[in-house]
Amino acid sequence: MICTKPPFTLLAGLALFATAIGYGTDSPASPFEQLTDLTGKVPVIVTLTGRDNFTSEYRYDVSVRNLTADPLIADSLIIVLDKITNLAGEDREALKSETLLSRFDVLGQDGETDEGKPFFRIPAGPAPDLLPHTDSPPASVRLRNRDYLAVFTPSFRIFGQKRPPAEPKKTDAPVAPAPAPPSQPQ
Repeated sequence: MICTKPPFTLLAGLALFATAIGYGTDSPASPFEQLTDLTGKVPVIVTLTGRDNFTSEYRYDVSVRNLTADPLIADSLIIVLDKITNLAGEDREALKSETLLSRFDVLGQDGETDEGKPFFRIPAGPAPDLLPHTDSPPASVRLRNRDYLAVFTPSFRIFGQKRPPAEPKKTDAPVAPAPAPPSQPQ
């Protein structure tokens, strides 16, 4: 099949098609717009599961524990890799004043925040909600240390939605008509 249309016509057609199906040039809504910062109320549990010394890659399982009194919507939970600190607790390189996070490759992330920080979705698990005092299934986080720094610690923030309380069921039973007064025989 040979295309006889000029390239500009094809590009204009593709742009119109993309706009029609929702891939316009406007930036999409941030996944964080409707989420609440739960950091501090919902602790993040970070477990080192593997390390490759040759590539300086570290693998973590990261889950969250719901310590609130409310259930959380399981598929709304997102963890953000907020910073990486060294042994002294500093998150910036001393000589260059750049963040340590910028010196790492983050593999398998689900996206980036508006500030450019990587985020990961917590898997929903078998239930639609993460109930109080339960742990989520882990998300897999892989970090590649480009500079082969000796020791570092990743820090995460957690975002999600609390399940709104169920509205009480209204018992709007139809009102029965008032009973007719008994008829008296005459």
